Amino acid sequence: MEKTWWKEAVGYQILPKTFYDSNHDGIGDLRGIIAKLDYFKALGVTLLWIGPFYPSPMDDNGYDVSDFLDVNPMFGTLADVRELIAQAHRRGLRIILDLILNHTSDEHPWFIEARAHPDSPEHAFYIWKEPRYDAAGRPQPPTNWASFFADSAWAYDEQAGQYYMKIFSQKMPDLNWANPILRQRMEAVARQWLDMGIDGFRVDAVAHLARDPEFQDSELPVNAQGLAADWSKFSNLPALFDYLQEFKQTVLAGRDCLTIGEVGGGASPQMALNYADKETGAFNMVFTFDHCWCNGLEGKEIITEADRHVDVRQLKQVFARWYEGLGERAWPAIYWMNHDLPRVVSQYGDPIRYHRESASMLEAALLLMKGTPFLYNGEEIGMTNVDYSSLEDFHDVWVANYVKEARSRLSEEQILEYERRTSRVNARTPMQWSAETYAGFSTVEPAEKVIGNYREINVAAQQADPYSVLNLTRRLIQLRLSEVGKQLFVYGGFEFVEPEHPDLFMYRRFTATEEAWVVCNFRGETIPFSLPEERGECVFDNYSDPGFAGALRPYEARVWLRREDS
Repeated sequence: MEKTWWKEAVGYQILPKTFYDSNHDGIGDLRGIIAKLDYFKALGVTLLWIGPFYPSPMDDNGYDVSDFLDVNPMFGTLADVRELIAQAHRRGLRIILDLILNHTSDEHPWFIEARAHPDSPEHAFYIWKEPRYDAAGRPQPPTNWASFFADSAWAYDEQAGQYYMKIFSQKMPDLNWANPILRQRMEAVARQWLDMGIDGFRVDAVAHLARDPEFQDSELPVNAQGLAADWSKFSNLPALFDYLQEFKQTVLAGRDCLTIGEVGGGASPQMALNYADKETGAFNMVFTFDHCWCNGLEGKEIITEADRHVDVRQLKQVFARWYEGLGERAWPAIYWMNHDLPRVVSQYGDPIRYHRESASMLEAALLLMKGTPFLYNGEEIGMTNVDYSSLEDFHDVWVANYVKEARSRLSEEQILEYERRTSRVNARTPMQWSAETYAGFSTVEPAEKVIGNYREINVAAQQADPYSVLNLTRRLIQLRLSEVGKQLFVYGGFEFVEPEHPDLFMYRRFTATEEAWVVCNFRGETIPFSLPEERGECVFDNYSDPGFAGALRPYEARVWLRREDS
């Protein structure tokens, strides 16, 4: 197997706005990331994925970009970016950025020109359609396609007298990748950042760059608004892969950089090979979402405590399906959560009764699997979902659209409980550095509300405890990146053990001379298990005292390592 730096990396995603505020204005910034570089070095991660810091009206947390080649003043300057890259590289840390190719902000100069002048080249950078009209002569969207944000995939522009396509927020018009001049502009953006010294990209929403050219109504069932959630109309379509091959040739060829595509919209392992096949794909890896909702909550609006149950069999089946489907043709990217998902300890663990145990167990399950692992900021200390008591605290366009639509059938308390369990706002609260006011994130009230448990769950409180979530995560990263660990946990074979077991997440890593057994209990009760007697030495346990020989305590994780005599 070919060895590369990005296969051996351990990644860490940072959302700049809520990571660390260095200038005391309530908003995280680039100099805040620079100030914490030694923290990353001590944690052991080797790759930082930094979320968007570009100029933006911030309608969707910075993914609505108004200038792809500059920095939002709230986050800093281009000089800060250059210093961040230099300081990170000095510490052996690589940097990848979010590259947003699917859309711009409606405040981007291209769109301002496009809506004002239909004959301009910029007008063709976006997807415009004439309206349909109802019986009263009012303009209606050209198709019944729903967006990902619970409204129409089209927005009417009074100035242009046309609808523009936008599969996310109304302030995020989709780019028209069928236009070759637009493709050249976006390719130039990517080259400029690579030339500045970054080490690659996580490519946002890349599955959606092509559209069904017929622009016909979907035949899927529609909701009360008359909209069909038919992602096949703008996900993983054939023309997309032509665009990506061009991007590979004009941007990536000859560069030692990492590219990871975000491929939602129903991507399968077979489809993922179109992106990341090591011989023919444009990218090195893809992020998928199949493993993120193996707890029965997806599509469920009224949520009770009885719904808290992780389907461990399903979780293993999803990973196994992707491992088998990718085979040796593509390298996996693995993670529990990101900026669009709830906190994993609240999703798959027990943050109330077994916070330390379940949060560290989840890290053990992830960090020793096959593929390049990514942590999300705060995951390494077990940050939890929000405790917000008002819907006004959820600053998110997705939530706002959902609340508007859901009030016709749910109570305010039901909507609030739904958002506290499933909303992506759960991942977007200030990083909890200490028990000081505002969690040590800032000296002033942050733009996003701090979670109340920051006094107990924070970096400072966990630094000295060898069995804290933070230090157990450090130990797992050290194990993965040790000399033996790289051969075994990065490049070694992988297989699930007892894949039908309903409670235990167990797998084996192996080479010709080493073997490791990773056994994780996803339940809040003691569960018996059985492994071969010759399993070797226990090199990791998230409990400080010796456990039972044939059982795992609640949310316990253990790792055994056996090496043949040389």
